[in-house]
Amino acid sequence: MTAESVKQQHSRWPLPPQDGYTVDDLFTLPGLPPHTELIDGSLVFVSPQREFHTTVMDLLVNGLRNTAPANLRVRREMTVVLDKRNAPEPDISVLRATAVGPDRTRYQAEDVVLAVEVVSPDSESRDRTTKPHKYASAGIPNFWRVERGGHGGGPVIHVYGLDPLTKAYVHMGMHRDQIKVTEPYDITIDLAGFERI
Repeated sequence: MTAESVKQQHSRWPLPPQDGYTVDDLFTLPGLPPHTELIDGSLVFVSPQREFHTTVMDLLVNGLRNTAPANLRVRREMTVVLDKRNAPEPDISVLRATAVGPDRTRYQAEDVVLAVEVVSPDSESRDRTTKPHKYASAGIPNFWRVERGGHGGGPVIHVYGLDPLTKAYVHMGMHRDQIKVTEPYDITIDLAGFERI
């Protein structure tokens, strides 16, 4: 890459405000790539997904939708506003049905009952540390972290529940072949099905 092409590339990147971006900026800045997140006032651009990531998301979205009660909805890759400087995009969100609608571009943290992150090589720290901390601080009651490492390279799901006193997640279990939980509702998903997708 030549110095001139680097200069041209930098001139297209937006310069952040001194105190960082806000949620309003995230939704009004022109030309942002799809799935841009806002973490601590900084824009985070998402790398292309790997097959493991999309396959696990498909498996979980189908399983969550098949078992969801009428008052909940399952959405993938939609922005959740945590506060004015944080608007991540969980891989999967389970939301109150009253919050969804065909024209929605974002949801509020109080509408989310479960946030799911599938860990990717480029987002390990955010998915394992930063986002769970922020989801817990915003009061999202359930969080799943999905890692690669199950049978045949399949998923391992770490399930967390919110401790309301500390506003921190408590590890509730790890699931390899099947996830069977009662929060936020009765969910049973065969993870071995990953190999057949």
